[in-house]
Amino acid sequence: MIHKQNVRALCLFGAAILVSPAWATDLQDLHLDVIPRTDEERARIQSIIAPTEDFTQAEQFEANAAGAATVRPATNSNAFSQPSGNISFERELDFKVGNGLFKKLWVSSPSSTLASDGLGPLYNARSCQRCHLKDGRGHPPENPQDTATSMLVRISVPADASAIAEIEDYISSAPDPVYGGQIQDFGIAGHPAEAQIDISYTEMPVELSEGETASLRQPVLQLTDLGYGPLHPEIMTSARVAPQMIGLGLLDAIPAAEILARADPQDADGDGISGRANIVWSTVYDRPMLGRFGLKAGQPSVWEQSAGAFHGDIGISSTLHPTGYGDCSQKQSECRTAPDGNTPAHNDAEISDVGLELVSFYSSNLAVPARRDVDDPQVLQGKQVFYETGCISCHTPKHVTHRLDGQPEQSFQLIWPYTDMLLHDMGPGLADNRPEARATGQEWRTPPLWGIGMTQQVSGHTYFLHDGRARNLLEAILWHGGEAETAKSRVVEMPKADRDALIRFLESL
Repeated sequence: MIHKQNVRALCLFGAAILVSPAWATDLQDLHLDVIPRTDEERARIQSIIAPTEDFTQAEQFEANAAGAATVRPATNSNAFSQPSGNISFERELDFKVGNGLFKKLWVSSPSSTLASDGLGPLYNARSCQRCHLKDGRGHPPENPQDTATSMLVRISVPADASAIAEIEDYISSAPDPVYGGQIQDFGIAGHPAEAQIDISYTEMPVELSEGETASLRQPVLQLTDLGYGPLHPEIMTSARVAPQMIGLGLLDAIPAAEILARADPQDADGDGISGRANIVWSTVYDRPMLGRFGLKAGQPSVWEQSAGAFHGDIGISSTLHPTGYGDCSQKQSECRTAPDGNTPAHNDAEISDVGLELVSFYSSNLAVPARRDVDDPQVLQGKQVFYETGCISCHTPKHVTHRLDGQPEQSFQLIWPYTDMLLHDMGPGLADNRPEARATGQEWRTPPLWGIGMTQQVSGHTYFLHDGRARNLLEAILWHGGEAETAKSRVVEMPKADRDALIRFLESL
């Protein structure tokens, strides 16, 4: 299983610039049982993950994006729903049970089906699968008749003082005093939904080289049909579509020390890229940890991310979030006093520790499909464009995961996720103006790119970016600003053949 309370700690270097002195040498991958690397391994890894300069052929092992955990790409919509390629038969049984819990439809309390009891009272979806359909990417509402089931809106208000003094540069915020930390657009019988999510767009033309044009759509978010009175006057909102689920356990296993080593918050090398780590408070370990998951890297592990999603999205309690009423605020008194599904059989919660562990195990072992067409001449041309344009300054191609005890699927794998796992200022165009831990309103974690070319096959659409505003990969590139402005401008100005090759390369990932 993935989650561990007692682990062999690995001290990290360079953490002093991120946290206060009391934690300077104590920021650890506490959720992993790490077998430390030898000096020989460290040297070999640095050689292996160095960016290539040869674009005449594919690199060794490049097709195996997730190392030994890679699977053969399926030709249907189940391409993201396969277990790790190196999983054992016994552990695949755990994966399948976790899949059942991931798909399970929860019902409101009281109910005779105690194993599924506890939905809401306010919620965004009745199951994990309803948001992460086929374990793929969600989308914004496509028309007035479409729901926002695979999209949610995080909300918060400014707070006067830092809630976590131990984390340097932590930006304090608080839930809306009435609506809590996110908008739940569904409610069980007798409990009005908090609001409905309405997205409209304004088109913005963009001129490209050789007479080509594109159009970007600027989203306008509105929360309508407010069920519990007005929102706070200083409300901050962030619309977010559900991300794809593949490769999470491998991202969880990238050494924090290596992620931190890539951070350059003061742009010391002068390349215009100043990635920063998000350091967040772990509720499990009661101390700061590296943020890895969520669109702003607001959660430190798959386990805590899973528990948070159950709590906020479905209204299901766990030992990490034990309140049976989910995200309801003190001013939503009827929600707080409604029957819940907390039971001693489930550790006085609605999903037991065993159940949460199985869902986390499932989420950690959703396999990454193998690359396609890695030796195609246009793909290789596009790869060279991707590297030489500067995209790899944030979308780091390769990592080697920790050597791990008890996690054979993720242990010591050469992976190709194309992310540095750091926060980057993406400019005002993509800003949600809502902070999260150390992340500012203009910063986002670099999303992994593996599997991005299979989005249409799995999810039935090609909507990208945090809120799904981009309708294709070119639009997603053209929205890049801030630290990525220079690279984006190069894409705008490059010959059309290079731009087409770049897109072809991304589609092969």
